[in-house]
Amino acid sequence: MSGERVHRASYEIDVSAPAGVVYGLIADTTQWPLIAASSIHVERLDFDGVLDRFRMWFTANGSIRSALSHRTLDSARTRIDFLQELPAAPAVTMAGTWTVEPRGTGRSRLRLEHEFTVAAGPPGDVAWLLLATDTNSRAELEQLKENAERWREIDGLMLGFEDSVRVHGPAELVYDYLYGVADWPGRVPHVTRAEVREDVPGVQRVRMETLAEGGGPPRETESVRICFPHAARIVHKQTRTPPLIEAHTGEWSVLPDETGVTAISHHSVLLRASDVEQVLGPGADLPRARAHVRAMLGRESTAVLELAKRHAESAIRTL
Repeated sequence: MSGERVHRASYEIDVSAPAGVVYGLIADTTQWPLIAASSIHVERLDFDGVLDRFRMWFTANGSIRSALSHRTLDSARTRIDFLQELPAAPAVTMAGTWTVEPRGTGRSRLRLEHEFTVAAGPPGDVAWLLLATDTNSRAELEQLKENAERWREIDGLMLGFEDSVRVHGPAELVYDYLYGVADWPGRVPHVTRAEVREDVPGVQRVRMETLAEGGGPPRETESVRICFPHAARIVHKQTRTPPLIEAHTGEWSVLPDETGVTAISHHSVLLRASDVEQVLGPGADLPRARAHVRAMLGRESTAVLELAKRHAESAIRTL
């Protein structure tokens, strides 16, 4: 590997779930932002059932990094080999393997192996990458174990939905409104505070305070937003979620056509079952929690879309 020292790391964990269930969670990269805290967004570029090529944004020691990767899936052997084609600095190369080993009825062992090199540079680079690899790998295994072991219930904990509005105005103005989250306090009624950092162009870290329904205390959340201005898309993930929501990802998209623009908000949510009665009251069940979250997020995102619509259409009338 180009003469650099090769670093290797191996991790494993026992899981009380069938090997096929564990393998299925690992194989679907599009679900990783919901089941792995370090994964922010996966942009799938190519997938034929065996070769999976994608770009992933992720956290590493508190920073946001991205890498272009491909994986080779072997469902018969419950094994996935991966290689980062364009690794995140300071790695020069990064490769490895996920392996799921059956360990009897309803049990398996999950193993993750890394092999990587680091460019010659500051002496702290190797230590930084070793720490990031160790921290993320251990967390991912624990989270995969937790989700695999509730495989019978997890479908009921996940929900996805979208809302849209039709806009008779420029797509650029709709996107600019959605991008300008720092300006939402004072514009968006339920947003009382928004602190935004954009150390890397197009990657926003947002700390937001919003009004709770029913006059409760304000909710504080933290998010990462990846912005694609040329495609008029913004994908986001909450890295600090409110009660009842274990993981939350989403996307704002602006789609122009011959007669106008459709602005869309999409949400994917993993519920936290242990919060249901605490948040919604004694006797509340999962269907009620699903309906509550769907209504809450839909109402908030639709309010933003309507304001973006008004912003774009008002500019046209002014001109």
